[in-house]
Amino acid sequence: MTITKVWRAAVDGDAAVLAGQLEEAAALLSEGHLVAFPTETVYGLGADARNTKAVEGIFRAKGRPSDNPLIVHIADERQLGELVLPYPELARRLMKELWPGPLTIVLPVRPEAVSPLVTAGLSTVGVRMPDHPAALALIRQSGCPVAAPSANRSGRPSPTLAEHVLEDLDGKISGVVDGGATGVGLESTVIELPDSDTIRILRPGGITAEQLQSAAPEATIDAPASAKSEITEAPRSPGMKYTHYAPEGDLTIVQGHDPSEVTLYIQEQVNATKASRLKTGVLVFDERRTAYDADLVLTYGSELHLEQAAHRLYAALRRFDAEGVQLIWAEGCSEEGIGLALMNRLAKAAGHQIVRI
Repeated sequence: MTITKVWRAAVDGDAAVLAGQLEEAAALLSEGHLVAFPTETVYGLGADARNTKAVEGIFRAKGRPSDNPLIVHIADERQLGELVLPYPELARRLMKELWPGPLTIVLPVRPEAVSPLVTAGLSTVGVRMPDHPAALALIRQSGCPVAAPSANRSGRPSPTLAEHVLEDLDGKISGVVDGGATGVGLESTVIELPDSDTIRILRPGGITAEQLQSAAPEATIDAPASAKSEITEAPRSPGMKYTHYAPEGDLTIVQGHDPSEVTLYIQEQVNATKASRLKTGVLVFDERRTAYDADLVLTYGSELHLEQAAHRLYAALRRFDAEGVQLIWAEGCSEEGIGLALMNRLAKAAGHQIVRI
């Protein structure tokens, strides 16, 4: 078993201090080891994207299907030129407006620039520049383009704390950079550019369709109609094909226009299970927290601020696991703005068990 080291990163401190704290982690990464690190979205599990043996380690540690491509993280534009072929002007504009940030752009990959495991046999690669000082410092110091899916066992809720990484991967990876809680709490938005004026959202995330439209007002945004949208072909980006983010308990989403009807339905379901002695949990918005009687009631925050729910979702799902909750009901939300990404993750966590009232 590998001894997993933890490096504390003073993300609010001096850049030179941060670089010193990450020196060992960066060296290990450049030598082909696996190092988890914080981003503004969730913690990522990093490996040198050019090193097939290192990338194999990601799939092995996570138990991740090998036909699921990986996102490559960079720290500057020089690295981008080494990874991809010439790309559209629209991509350049989006990078200027939204990088660093939670936006992954699928671009034509330069032959042999990365391990074929990173692209899952596709002619494209998803690239992003994270908006987190520890992530950028680690990538820069390592000298590697870093392939990094979320740092959790495949299918589990993504980690938003270093402790979550250790719950899943302690003893399987070389180390974790502990930069505290992540910000957005949901993974990056993944887009592709099928033509010179269309932005197609492959996976909703930390950048909303509205933000993309603001960055490129003349572009057409091709967004999924709902969180339930699925594909049957080979996935062009992470998070498109498999059940992800799931707690160990059985999760059902309940969605409706009338919050009182949603509350009534969920409480009826909870009441109906009491005789079975199964432990019940509900995940709800602050506005209705006191309306529920279950073994464990957790909240997203206010339904007026869905960014709070995005930030808290994965930690809540992990809390249900820690408390041994077996049956979970979650209130759904509007699929506008960050709500589309939130419902996308909830739907996958629930295996698309969605009750519409």
